Amino acid sequence: MTHTTSAPQRTLNPRDFLDLDALLSDEEREIRDTVRRFVAERVTPFVGEWFEEGRLPAELAPALGRLGLLGMHLDGYGCAGASATAYGLACMELEAGDSGVRSLVSVQGSLAMYAIWRWGSEEQKQEWLPDMAAGEAIGCFGLTEPDAGSDPGSMRTRARRGAGGDWILNGAKMWITNGSVASVAVVWAQTDEGIRGFLVPRGTRGFSAPEIHKKLSLRASVTSELVLDDVRLPAEALLPEATSLRGPLSCLNEARYGIVWGAAGAGRACLEAALDYAQERIAFGKPIAATQIQQQKLAFMALEVNRASLVALHLGRMKDAHRLRPEHVSMGKLGNVNGALEVARSARQVLGANGISLEYPVMRHMANLESVVTYEGTADVHALVIGGALTGIQAFR
Repeated sequence: MTHTTSAPQRTLNPRDFLDLDALLSDEEREIRDTVRRFVAERVTPFVGEWFEEGRLPAELAPALGRLGLLGMHLDGYGCAGASATAYGLACMELEAGDSGVRSLVSVQGSLAMYAIWRWGSEEQKQEWLPDMAAGEAIGCFGLTEPDAGSDPGSMRTRARRGAGGDWILNGAKMWITNGSVASVAVVWAQTDEGIRGFLVPRGTRGFSAPEIHKKLSLRASVTSELVLDDVRLPAEALLPEATSLRGPLSCLNEARYGIVWGAAGAGRACLEAALDYAQERIAFGKPIAATQIQQQKLAFMALEVNRASLVALHLGRMKDAHRLRPEHVSMGKLGNVNGALEVARSARQVLGANGISLEYPVMRHMANLESVVTYEGTADVHALVIGGALTGIQAFR
């Protein structure tokens, strides 16, 4: 038997093993690469420090606005009017940096801005959207309450009509991203006419937004409580087109779509960190990447990251074609976030003790994803949404 020396094996791109780049347009790749450069220059070198200190620099929002990323998938009012796929690619790159940065953009564009753009009056759009697109005004979205998370229909925040047609709001919201720095809060409340949305500007009498501290996840993100104590608003503060729970749920679906992409980005960042480390770390005289058990971990991580990216891209194309349903988004969020968590946990094992250090992104992403898996609908809720779509039986009731 003749033995021949085999040529060195060609490695494939771990960032895009399945060559999904070939499925993107030139414009989509340009947008993706622009956001990737921004993250590499303005986020990655500093985000470990932000996470450790529990802060997100205020100057980041205007920088994101100058890049055109705030409300980028909306039309008019200073917004870029980009495709859903382009917006998703931006979310992927932002969350590859940190979930907190993607959350800032998602809450600003897909929750607060989208609520005004979709359900607000022309006067409200003109007043708020241009400044929000520029990052000069920050928005937050007040739906979740201390005792009403997955069941927003049971919210206790109430709005009643006062004299002269104004509104008086009482209640509290919890776990609100951007709350303490927001110029305006989109607050949802029970009324005699159903669930309605209101714009509450910062500084309104009776309104406060204390920041939540002692978090172990999403530390590079501002998280707050919203307190409404006899907050009096003019009639013009009401979002006129939102007259039921459909209003806030439509906004949540927009944000969940961005999470589908973002989770793939977080998983990819963990895979890249693990692959680099495995090739550099020497144990027993060879890189640990040369061992079967580490290659198996890396293979399954790459499988999950590429699967998640493919799902995200497919949902993006469906959304651009106006064929995307909330159940599709639930499947994307459930699968991609759970998958990213498994990738982060495997990557942390590859890195050994170094995996818990903020010098590497893995533990930070793992901690962040523990929040992502429950916000904008818990994994259990999304499983029930999918189950209801499969069986025609709603288990919520």
